[in-house]
Amino acid sequence: MREYERRNIRENFRINEDNLWPIIFDKYRKAGIVGNYFWQDLWAAKLIKQSGVEKHFDIGSRIDGFIAHLLAMEIDVTLIDIRDFPGEVEGLHTIVDDATTLKQVSMDSIESMSALCSLEHFGLGRYGDPIDPEACFKCFEEIQKRIRKGGNLYLSLPIGKERIEFNAHRIFFASTIAECFSMMELAEFSCTAGGKIEYNVDIYKYDNDGHNGEYRYGLFHFIKK
Repeated sequence: MREYERRNIRENFRINEDNLWPIIFDKYRKAGIVGNYFWQDLWAAKLIKQSGVEKHFDIGSRIDGFIAHLLAMEIDVTLIDIRDFPGEVEGLHTIVDDATTLKQVSMDSIESMSALCSLEHFGLGRYGDPIDPEACFKCFEEIQKRIRKGGNLYLSLPIGKERIEFNAHRIFFASTIAECFSMMELAEFSCTAGGKIEYNVDIYKYDNDGHNGEYRYGLFHFIKK
């Protein structure tokens, strides 16, 4: 403060004790965070861009991350969530609904769809949804019915030793996800953990992974048969 005041020549930018807001730790931090969400959002957004689609559907992914990526690429996005949306955004269409039924979406109508770190929460009451142990599996089934032949699906889900951590989320064997999406062909299985991404991973590699507080997300790209 003394050094700033000694050098400052602008009256409006003099230090006033009524306006102090001391931040003393930022200089020890890195320039940003390259974590699991960063990699999953980037992974899916790049694949969607490469596919050349103009319209995309999503279930419950981050608006201020992944969805923003797609909107910046001028891809028209319809976002489905059980919760109310915070406001209107150009190019973003919203459906407030229970995604375990997808009753507002026609069969065989979707060319491109995603759900990044959302489906593992279904049926646990965390977001005000009804308790239903089968909710996510019902959603898996309904998603496949809505995607047209040749359409693409991009998923991110916690993988490792299969279990539920109530009421936060479920963790799946990667093979469970592949088996549940039997109407689709697995085009890619990659992983992100510890701020890094690992491409084209063996689907059984992390079946015994207990995480120890660090979660691993499986990145699944499916194509409808």
